[in-house]
Amino acid sequence: MDELPVRVAFLHADELTDEQRAAREWCERTVESVESVALAEVSSGDRSLSRFDAAWWHRDDPLDSVREDAAACADAVRAFLDSGNGLCLTLRALSAVVPFGVDSVAPDAVGVETPAEPSGLIKKRTFDDHPLFEGFPLRELHTQPAEATRPFARYEQSLPASGDVLAATIRGEEFHVAQKAAFAWRVGEGDVDERSSSARQTRSGDVYGIGSEVTFLSTTDFEAADAQRRLLRNALALLGGDARRRPRFTDRPDDAEGFDAVRAELADDHRRPRYHLAPPAGWLNDPNGILQYEGTYHVFYQYNPGGPFHGTIHWGHATSDDLVHWEDRPVALAPDPDGPDRDGVWSGCAVLDDDGTPTLVYTGGRGRDQLPCLATTDDPTLDTWEKHGDNPLLSAPDGDIDLLETDDWRAEFRDHNVWREGDTWYHLIGAGVADTGGAALLYRGPNLREWEYVGPLLVGDWEGHGVVWECPELLDFGDRQVLHVSNYSHVEYFVGTASLDDPSFDVEHRGRLDYGDYYAPQSTRTDDGRVLAWGWTPEARDVEAQWHAGWSGMLTVPRELSVEGGRLRQRPARELTALRGRRAAEGDVSLAAAESRTLDVSGNAYELAFDARVGSEATLELGLFESPARNERTVVRYDGDELAVDRSKSALDGVPDTEEQRMPVGGDSLSLRAFVDGSVLELFANERRCLTSRAYPTRADADGVSLSARGGPVRITGLDAWELDAAFEARER
Repeated sequence: MDELPVRVAFLHADELTDEQRAAREWCERTVESVESVALAEVSSGDRSLSRFDAAWWHRDDPLDSVREDAAACADAVRAFLDSGNGLCLTLRALSAVVPFGVDSVAPDAVGVETPAEPSGLIKKRTFDDHPLFEGFPLRELHTQPAEATRPFARYEQSLPASGDVLAATIRGEEFHVAQKAAFAWRVGEGDVDERSSSARQTRSGDVYGIGSEVTFLSTTDFEAADAQRRLLRNALALLGGDARRRPRFTDRPDDAEGFDAVRAELADDHRRPRYHLAPPAGWLNDPNGILQYEGTYHVFYQYNPGGPFHGTIHWGHATSDDLVHWEDRPVALAPDPDGPDRDGVWSGCAVLDDDGTPTLVYTGGRGRDQLPCLATTDDPTLDTWEKHGDNPLLSAPDGDIDLLETDDWRAEFRDHNVWREGDTWYHLIGAGVADTGGAALLYRGPNLREWEYVGPLLVGDWEGHGVVWECPELLDFGDRQVLHVSNYSHVEYFVGTASLDDPSFDVEHRGRLDYGDYYAPQSTRTDDGRVLAWGWTPEARDVEAQWHAGWSGMLTVPRELSVEGGRLRQRPARELTALRGRRAAEGDVSLAAAESRTLDVSGNAYELAFDARVGSEATLELGLFESPARNERTVVRYDGDELAVDRSKSALDGVPDTEEQRMPVGGDSLSLRAFVDGSVLELFANERRCLTSRAYPTRADADGVSLSARGGPVRITGLDAWELDAAFEARER
């Protein structure tokens, strides 16, 4: 391999260890010029970094004893980066991002390990083409042999405040996606390229951090050693080369151009939804803080910008003026390393306080405690928020109720639903009661900062309603109220009458809000008085598949909720009709037994609507996600009593491998609206019951739709089909 025409400053804080000497010896064979440079020389001004193209600090010892030495070099390092140069930090030197002023959050997992399996890095989908990985056609890079003891520094429970996660850890064939190991930062403003005024052409500096899987003394396996050396050679070539050739893409953008770039990066995924609200990349779960504010709909959501897995939770944010077309907004809330939400900004809600100030009430996670927190804003876009200085607002109640303690939490006590009646504020929190079951705990107060515990509004039974109730929400429909809770398995709802003084809830009717892949809904009352609800649609595929996809989770289409005749009704929001594009109307269809008809709909982004009656012993089959040879297809069956979704042949690669999903359907006929979008199916039956399902066709042309009669005749009336437009313009494909 030819020597790189790069001048490298090999940084050190004290005498070189054997590991550092091995790294330097390799560097001498790889680049044309390398010199050892002590941090003390840099901070004193005796050595200038300006004569080098790149600097590399490879450290196997803890950083604690030399942290002040590193901090003394911060100005010199920043000047070096501002000139368009690059810095590489490997192993425990990754922790120097804080004293060097590169990032405000340090790696939270630092130590020594001896994995039993060969290990290395697993590239993130959005950075498949990053030149750091040039020469690695596969996403997996094994760089270390089994049973080798080596130091490491990683972000596991935390995430850099600004850096991109390029790769996580792989051991054997198992993905450890939370063990984030490779990162990139863009630091400084640099000089604008005279050939372009684009901000993306500035010569700012770059920092690459690889906190594990790059130990020289342990790489006795030839193939692993070769992979490690190629990876580090790529890093030095990039950091010491022309700054304008370093990639400027980030999957943690904060402007429209950046969000469009992220969505474009994933737009060729035929399983990606087109009109459902999904994250630009990474992970989404519970909808949070839904609010119509000054005419604009704001949907916040649980979000991991570090990758498509549950962890390091922030609040993502999207807005819409019409509930149809959506715009990504910057992250609204991020964990504070020194605050009560250090380990996650968990679920909550949005309200306007007594003065009309937008306010978020959310759960902060720190250690084993779940801590209610508050944030406010005077920003009309609701992009920026200030956390309340006295967070947390309250602690779990003592004595009156024995809250469940688990391995993860000292008390299961989280998720907030806040509203005002007259001059009194009410606050519902989800919980679990030891040896009893889930509970919705009620608080009240004169404002959003002072709360007194009133008691449980409702407590479920362990067997029937679940151990813990998450994301409780009380909805008022005049003479009836609806309480819904998420119990780890599904979303249970109760129709009845709530008393806020006792407190108590007189249950008249109960049911499931959705019979499929649906969880943690949240609602808002619109300016015209309707109640709109969104739910989380989790993935039905494994961690590895989500990592390869680069995204995970979406929200359902908004549903209009009401109580009519003492029963809950659910309808798709009326605004969704504005998404309708090409119409494929079939009118009325009669199918004899064994007869089938193909619909003129394609693209897997469409809406179907029809009424159906089936004869005795007859079953209607609606075939969706059908490949041309019908080896892949998802089947919705209606036999007069229930709807069933059969995913046994949904994908040639067997994803997902799950049982049928079933939903009872009352009455002697079915009025169905079906929303199909990439890998999600939402069924609305008789405007009362819903079933949300996930299917992952392997083939991009698995987009056929058919109707069939089995065992007897089927009568379909008012059949309509529309192909639907995209919610995000960058999603067009």
